Amino acid sequence: MTDVVIAGGHGQIALHLQRLLAEAGHSPAGIIRNPEQVGELQGIGSRAIVLDLEHSSAAELADELAGADVVVFAAGAGPNSGADRKLTLDRDGAILLAEAAELAKVPRYLMVSAMSTDDFDPESDDVFQVYLRAKSEADADLRGRDLDWTIVRPGGLTDDAPTGTITAATTTDRGSIPRADVAAVLFALIESGAASRTQFEVIGGETPIREALAAL
Repeated sequence: MTDVVIAGGHGQIALHLQRLLAEAGHSPAGIIRNPEQVGELQGIGSRAIVLDLEHSSAAELADELAGADVVVFAAGAGPNSGADRKLTLDRDGAILLAEAAELAKVPRYLMVSAMSTDDFDPESDDVFQVYLRAKSEADADLRGRDLDWTIVRPGGLTDDAPTGTITAATTTDRGSIPRADVAAVLFALIESGAASRTQFEVIGGETPIREALAAL
């Protein structure tokens, strides 16, 4: 049984992942800010950790991570948030989770990033450009840490039914992928340990998920 703590526990990818983990006999927990969401997580077999990543210290978060085997960053400020929250959550929240993982001696860190984040315009204050910058800087911070990290950069996210097949490579063509398949990729990474200290892009494709990950 693997103990997995997921930041952004009420997001769609995170909810899919927690279901997969619980059904397979693992022990998932989701970090959420809103206590009204506790029951929903419990209903899918996950434990809820009520904590605000934007107003917590690394030490406080590390206390909640004690005993975990894997942390997953699947949090995000959301499409309606401003540029400031892209930096305080999408970037700083991810960095905080890495700092806390190191303090709590959690070995493995999976990052849900985004395709083409490194192509941001550093001179722009456009919200989307700031979002790309936030994700890029969070990824760069993680790559510099002595953790067993994997950075997953999906293409355009959809709510389509999962296919169980993907295309994964250091760089892929533009494309989309169901959120449920991204969750399945994370689940396979947790179970297999594949793609250690690897960053890759992933879109829909024809290769079964575990086969595609083993080839990275």
